[in-house]
Amino acid sequence: MTKRCTWVKLTNPLYIAYHDQEWGKPLHNEHDLFELLCMETYQAGLSWETILNKRRAFREAFHGYDLNKVATMSDAELDEILQNPNVIRNRLKIYATRANAQAFLQVQKDFGSFDHYLWSWVNFTPLDNSVKDYRQAPAKTDLSEKLSKDMKKRGFKFTGPVCVYSYLQAAGLVNDHENSCHWKTSL
Repeated sequence: MTKRCTWVKLTNPLYIAYHDQEWGKPLHNEHDLFELLCMETYQAGLSWETILNKRRAFREAFHGYDLNKVATMSDAELDEILQNPNVIRNRLKIYATRANAQAFLQVQKDFGSFDHYLWSWVNFTPLDNSVKDYRQAPAKTDLSEKLSKDMKKRGFKFTGPVCVYSYLQAAGLVNDHENSCHWKTSL
């Protein structure tokens, strides 16, 4: 039996698949980095399981996270999403998706890629932390506070230091798999 981080809800196949196939694996694909950023912003104040359960509906609502389409969505289109019971119907988060697409595109122009911008914060090498129990992992760090500040300056929304640290973990810039987790050393 595969040993996983103890935060994984073994009763939800989406949770298991997310942990085993995505969480903490170094991510460099622009599209996937954008989708993950959106998911992290939706999660603010909610459980990750809620977001995973609504992931498909978010993908459909936001054109499969096509950056250019999302960046040019009208207020009317965003308001229509707010009527969809299958997504998180929080106006600020829905509108933040468009603002984040616009900021993401600008970062791509300024740095050549969002991937280059993001990974430069860790010198293009994942930080590997020793985590005995996930409850001991920090909610934010100096790195996430600095990156959060920079992202906000660039127009990103819902990217506070806690959200940004969670994003860094999920995108594999920070390896916070528990020491006993099979994936700790197999990334």
